[in-house]
Amino acid sequence: MSDVESRRSLVTGATGYIGGHLAALLVEQGQTVRAMARTPEKLDDAPWRDGAEVVRGDLGDPDSLTAAFDGVDVVYYLVHSMGTSRDFVSEEEKAAHNVVAAAEKAGVRRIVYLSGLHPKGELSRHLRSRNKVGEVLMASSVEAVVLQAGIVIGSGSASFEMVRHLTDRLPVMTTPKWVRNKIQPISIDDALYYLSEAADAPIPTSRTFDIGCPDVLEYADAMQIYAEEAGLRRRIIVALPLLTPSIASWWVGLVTPIPSGLARPLVESLEHDAVMSEHDIDDVIPPPPGGLTSYRDSVRRALEGDGTTGKGRRHLIRFSSTAPQ
Repeated sequence: MSDVESRRSLVTGATGYIGGHLAALLVEQGQTVRAMARTPEKLDDAPWRDGAEVVRGDLGDPDSLTAAFDGVDVVYYLVHSMGTSRDFVSEEEKAAHNVVAAAEKAGVRRIVYLSGLHPKGELSRHLRSRNKVGEVLMASSVEAVVLQAGIVIGSGSASFEMVRHLTDRLPVMTTPKWVRNKIQPISIDDALYYLSEAADAPIPTSRTFDIGCPDVLEYADAMQIYAEEAGLRRRIIVALPLLTPSIASWWVGLVTPIPSGLARPLVESLEHDAVMSEHDIDDVIPPPPGGLTSYRDSVRRALEGDGTTGKGRRHLIRFSSTAPQ
């Protein structure tokens, strides 16, 4: 039996976008997968369900983690509290401490956490919380690999759906000034590749690694490229510097299916550039076979997966007001 096949991986947040895709990939690779969810019944129809063990667990309930973490080699931390708690920053820090305690008790070898790209200095609540969770994990006695990514491009990703719905529905739009900020996205396939490989990547110490596609572009450019790939005419975008995060998140909630509780922290995060500050990941994980996916190709793949290439999007994806658990 290979090392991959003998490894037992726990995927938290298995009902979420990243968690569900990662669980499917690990099952496909022949790994022993345990998928954790606050409501396990939500995974009954998952196409990979028969290839994984499903357990109940809530990161806010330390006692529920004992059995879920037992016998696990690698824990994938893919849970957030945005949209579910007024004080999600505090809730996420408590959850991180609960994960550390459970992992140390169970003898977990490594924790892999997906965080966000962020600049130095003052951060939004969302990015500040992600950063704090990473710090808690890296301060533990368990090896921690913290992957920091920007917006993930794939059908169903909240960040991508915000780009998609704004572009589909508004041929002419007045937008907040953050549409001129720089972003460095990553395709869902490349994000999953790095998450999978991070389980065994040789690292001398727990640390963060930035990951992203080769392209750095403005948020407005991301919408224009999406419009081109979706067969839409070029959008007219007028940036207004006085739109506050509150008004901007209301605007996003009005135009897209993203709940306001989730839209507000996402919008706040866009107040900053989100680009890679280092490429140290290349020293421990080689680029994906065939190389990293460009932003344009990532958009094309997302649309091809929906069958909407060249047609725009004609139906809405609905997001739950509860975070993946």
